Amino acid sequence: MAEHLNQRRAPRAPLKAPATVPIALVSGMLMGLQMRGEDIGPFLNATDISPELIGHAGARVTACQYSALFRLLIEQREDEGLGFLSRPLKLGSFALISRSALGANNLEVAIRRIARTFWLLQEDVALELHSKGDLAGLGLRFNGSLGEPIFLHELLLRVFWRLLAWLIGGRLPVVRFDFAFDNPPHAGSYGKVFPANLEFKRGQTALWFEAAWLKTPVRRGETELRLFLADAQANIIMPRSSTDVVSARVREYLQRTRPSWPDLGITARALHMSTATLQRRLAMEGTSFQSLKDELRRDMAIIRLNAHSMSFAELAQELGFKDSAAFQRAFKGWTGVAPGAFRQGRFST
Repeated sequence: MAEHLNQRRAPRAPLKAPATVPIALVSGMLMGLQMRGEDIGPFLNATDISPELIGHAGARVTACQYSALFRLLIEQREDEGLGFLSRPLKLGSFALISRSALGANNLEVAIRRIARTFWLLQEDVALELHSKGDLAGLGLRFNGSLGEPIFLHELLLRVFWRLLAWLIGGRLPVVRFDFAFDNPPHAGSYGKVFPANLEFKRGQTALWFEAAWLKTPVRRGETELRLFLADAQANIIMPRSSTDVVSARVREYLQRTRPSWPDLGITARALHMSTATLQRRLAMEGTSFQSLKDELRRDMAIIRLNAHSMSFAELAQELGFKDSAAFQRAFKGWTGVAPGAFRQGRFST
């Protein structure tokens, strides 16, 4: 009986949320190859990404396709720099950089070790530790020989932030992200990848956090590093899921209750808050209930269209639309292309 009660009281595991990625990030990832005149076709084909998606502003791919492309580029080209740097970052470079920080007394020492090791492996980008009042910053200084592609800024900032956070236990709250370029067309997707205030057209791409974190001890060892490296590629390039933010709780609730797709009021009550409070909390996170609902339905639709042959009527029912026509109108509004054309790989509008 006790065993039965324990089973009933066990917390539910969070659902793995469906996720998609803007095609701009795929194009950015492939830019290093294109700058070298290499053929990107085989990599797109190997990850089931239609070449016609490239250049179509509203297109998206699944998170699995995006992670697979990242992994494939690194493994087949044997370059963890994805072709962006003047010389390849040989396989094992990230492991070497990460390992150099083990045993550091605190985060500040770890950052200096990482910066030194990274500079030993290449000479195109330097990591710089800054101090400004109560804030500390990790900046990227480019030597100017690369043309500084936006994706490389995004990738390096994300990689080193995730590594630093992992070293001190998994959490390093960022106060602000600076970017040394103008607001890009795909900046709407930055909120999940760079969850803090965003500043564009700054003198240097950097992340800023409270300086007190520099004294935080490094908490990881060799055994934990091996586990981290086993899936480091996916952990680094995809947004971290967090159940701490209200938007994540709303998204998970909607996913659990489909196909009923409850409205704002029902969702607020399920999360034990008033409608006004839920709206205010979501606004503070830069989103809204309808936006979260549409993003979830869009991501589910893209994944279904990629992997299943269900009819549009069935898909419309699963996503909470009154009929197939309503779903098709919504899908074209989300992505700029009709679901039939998306499924067949035709992306001209």
